[in-house]
Order: sequence, then C-alpha cells, then structure tokens
Amino acid sequence: MMLMMNYAGTGAGNTATEKVQKNPNYLMANERMNLMNMAKLSIKGLIESALNLGRTLDSDYAPLQQFFVVMEHCLKHGLKAKKTFLGQNKSFWGPLELVEKLVPEAAEITASVKDLPGLRTPVGRGRAWLRLALMQKKLSEYMKALINRKDLLSEFYEPNALMMEEEGAIISGLLVGLNVIDANFCMKGEDLDSQVGVIDFSMYLKEGPIAKSSEEDVEKELEVQIGMKQEMEMAMKMLDRDVCEKQEALVALRQQLDDLRALKHELSFKLQSSDLALKQKNELNSRLEEKTNQMAATIKQLEHRLRGAVRDRLDAEEANRLFKQDFGDKIESLQMEVDRLRKQCLHYEKEQKKEAKRRPSGNQIVKEVPENKYSPLRIPHLLQKNMVKAGIQMPSSLQDVYV
Repeated sequence: MMLMMNYAGTGAGNTATEKVQKNPNYLMANERMNLMNMAKLSIKGLIESALNLGRTLDSDYAPLQQFFVVMEHCLKHGLKAKKTFLGQNKSFWGPLELVEKLVPEAAEITASVKDLPGLRTPVGRGRAWLRLALMQKKLSEYMKALINRKDLLSEFYEPNALMMEEEGAIISGLLVGLNVIDANFCMKGEDLDSQVGVIDFSMYLKEGPIAKSSEEDVEKELEVQIGMKQEMEMAMKMLDRDVCEKQEALVALRQQLDDLRALKHELSFKLQSSDLALKQKNELNSRLEEKTNQMAATIKQLEHRLRGAVRDRLDAEEANRLFKQDFGDKIESLQMEVDRLRKQCLHYEKEQKKEAKRRPSGNQIVKEVPENKYSPLRIPHLLQKNMVKAGIQMPSSLQDVYV
C-alpha cells in the first residue's frame, strides 16, 4: 500500500502532479517524506499515550498496533519483488534476517521467530521479529546497524527506497525513544500471517489550531532536515577535500616507504658485506693470535736457552778466572824457568863450540864428553816432565818453541 499525503491545497497538488510528470523519482521522494512524517507521529503518540497509561503494553493496545503497521510500510517501501513459483513476492523478512549477521544479539530473536508455531509466511515472521525486538528494547540499534550496511540492503531494495535514503536513518534515530516503553506480547495464539496492515489516519487527524500547529511543526522539521542536508553536503565536500589531501599524503608516504625499503635493502647488503669482512678479519685475527702465541712460546724457549747460555758463560768465565788465579803464578815461574834454561842452553852451546875449536887434530884421542843433562835436546822433555808432575799442560807458545 503506497501513501500520498499533501498538506497543501489544490494548487500544491497540481504542482506536485507536474513535478511527478517531469521527474519520476519525485513520487518515491514524496512517499518517503510521508512515511517519515507518519513514523514521527506514530512514535510520538505511542510514547505519550504509553507514559500516560503507566503500565506494560500488550498486543491489543491500538497505538502500538498502528506503530507496527507504519513500520511495516516503511520496511516495504521500495522493496524488490522476488520471483517464486506462485508469482512475485515482496517480503521484508529477508532484510531483517541480515541483522543477526551484523549484531550477534539479534540471533536470539531470529531463532525464536523461526521456532514459533503457526507462522507460515515471511510476512508473519517479519511482524513477529519487530515485536520481539521492541520487547528486547533493541529495535533502534538493530535498524541502525541494518541501515548502515547499504551494500547489503541493495540486494533487497531499490536505490531510492526509504531504507536506502536519509529518511531511514532519521526513523532509526526516532526509535531510540521507544526504549522507555515496556511491552509484552504473547504471539503463540496470534495470527500474524493474515493481518491486514492498514494505517488509521483518524488517530492523527486534528482540527482547528491543533492541525495548523502540526502542519507548522512539520514545516519546521522539514526546514531543519533541509538545513541538515545542506550541512551534510558541505561536510561531504570538506570530507572529499580532506580525502584528496589524505590521498596525496598517502602517496607521499608510500614514496617515502619505498625509499626506506630501498635504503633498508642497501643497508642490509652493506651489513652483510661488513659481516663477511668482519668474519674474515676475525679469522685473520685468530690466525695471528695463534702465531703470536707460538712466537711467544718460542721466545720463552729462546729466553730460557739464553739464560742457560748466559749462566754457562758466567760459569766458564768464573772457572777461567779461578784457573788463572790458581795457575797464573805457576805459569809465570815456569816461564821464568824456561827462560833460564834457554839461557843455559845458549851458554852451553857456546862452550861446546869453544871446546870444539880447542880439540887436538890428528890421532889425538879425544875424551868422550858426557852428555849434558841441560842440553837443548833434553830441555823440552825435562820441562814437560816437570809440568806433568805439577798437573799443568804445556802452553802452546812453549810447544812451538821446542818443536
């Protein structure tokens, strides 16, 4: 059931007809505005009457019944028809089933609706879902979550449907006021499949200044909505500009990220090269340390040998000094004895030469001269014999003299 409500006179009706003929979308826009106004009146009247009543509402309460009828029309507006074996079918149960995927808490009421006995049609399930959501005081939250996912709703609604436009968001905001209402429904014996959803306008029609005041309220609300729309358009432009700036900044950041990645790759390559060079230097250092240790051990051995050689040299020098000290005087006395014997040898040689000159010639018998024990031939033997007795080796200088 489509609604057409005009608060202006006949002239306004003619103008609206001309606009409809020129712009086909105007009809849908007018229907959305009328449904939004009816939802406002229904929600406002339900809250006021419920607060005045002061008790828990049930399914027989007339303003509550009218509220569900208005909500059903809002959910059916712009709904795509699905082909079945019996023809085309329009049901708002499909969009409501999506809520449990968006809000996990809605899975409970969806399961309860599917388990209710007596519900045979999708329309009945949708009506039961609305009543359970109101009892749960989550209807506003569920509708807001559903309207925010227009990518999912596009499967069920036309692009200019109420649920796809701003009016749907406004209605979901108005539903927050229903959280102050306590309702309790017994749906086991209620026939929700065959109910006829007809709006009773007599509950909202008022005469005299009250109707005029209501019309002024609607006009003011319309002006507020237009202002909000203009502000939203301005905000969208600023948002688009901000998005462009952010995209440019993002491009610059991506360029910087690419530069940083290239620098990181270069530094990583240099680090690997430096690690390889460091490893080679460490190996060389290890070999040098090993050679140094070997050289240190060799130096220690050489120092030990040097100390032994120095000690041996000192011992030899000390022995030589003691030898010279002990036998120096004996050598000097022997040297003097050798000199004296040499002089005696020379003297005896001269004497022998003189004696030979005085020898008689001819047959004169010459007496045999006894061998002199101090002859030059016997001096070395005598000297050597005396030195052996003294325990002294003949110096090489004396040996050269008597060889």
